[in-house]
Amino acid sequence: MQKRIGIIGAGVVGTAIGVVLFEKGYEITGVHDINTESTQQLVERIGCTAYKSPHEVSRSADILFITTSDSSIENVVNTLADDRAFFAGQIIVHMSGAQSSEILDRAKEFGAKVLSVHPLQSFAGLDLAIQSLPGSIFSIEGDRDAFDAAVCIVETLGGEYFFIDRKAKPLYHAGACVVSNYLVTLIDFGAKLLESTGIPKGMVLKALLPLINGTINNVENIGIPKALTGPIARGDLSTVLNHLDCLEEMAPELMKLYCLLGFYTARIAIDKGTIDQKSMEEFQKIFNEQLSGTVSVS
Repeated sequence: MQKRIGIIGAGVVGTAIGVVLFEKGYEITGVHDINTESTQQLVERIGCTAYKSPHEVSRSADILFITTSDSSIENVVNTLADDRAFFAGQIIVHMSGAQSSEILDRAKEFGAKVLSVHPLQSFAGLDLAIQSLPGSIFSIEGDRDAFDAAVCIVETLGGEYFFIDRKAKPLYHAGACVVSNYLVTLIDFGAKLLESTGIPKGMVLKALLPLINGTINNVENIGIPKALTGPIARGDLSTVLNHLDCLEEMAPELMKLYCLLGFYTARIAIDKGTIDQKSMEEFQKIFNEQLSGTVSVS
């Protein structure tokens, strides 16, 4: 298949995809970024051309990656369309998790095809991105007659993939945010509970990391719901009531989040098969009463 690739936007993701695909045999025809230092970083790594304008990159490439910030993608597409820099048969790709391929649709006026190819990964820095991009799992959505190109890229990266509808992209991104972003929030929540007991703040995360890593290891090896442990999974209502008593006294501002999480966890416990419907309803009743403020724990 065609392997001439251009990149507009040489941040972490754009540079990583350029480096990895170059190493896999794709020709990177050129790159453009408003930040000349970012452009130069990719040029130095793979020896491609640094173009002064985005339309020069577009006209050089069979597959054009627009890997700018999410908020800039539409502006880049409009600029290229106004310059008539797209052409028939070209494939335009963005790697945003939040945006659907719809944001690229002006390119279709010129006979181009559009795709969103998003790796379910968190990229904290360039070297880590280059290391973790291969073998990732990707979502693919956009023009069906361009799916082969997306699949070829993902398979070249040694990754796996699934297809979604563009209408579902916000929900897909919400799921990814919950797992990645809210995991940090959840750990912070647990850390604050421990800090409320008097454990030194500098010790809390160190103490929790083995538990976090052990839980993730369980999820990886035995899956959900089997990885669920703890008092709700055991049907231990008295322990949960003790939690609520102590929360009310020592950390009342954290009560609602604890109850919301507990309410949802009861459903996972019944899926695991370690509690029955009656036990789930007892847990959820207690949590609902706290959330509505109708009772005081005693």
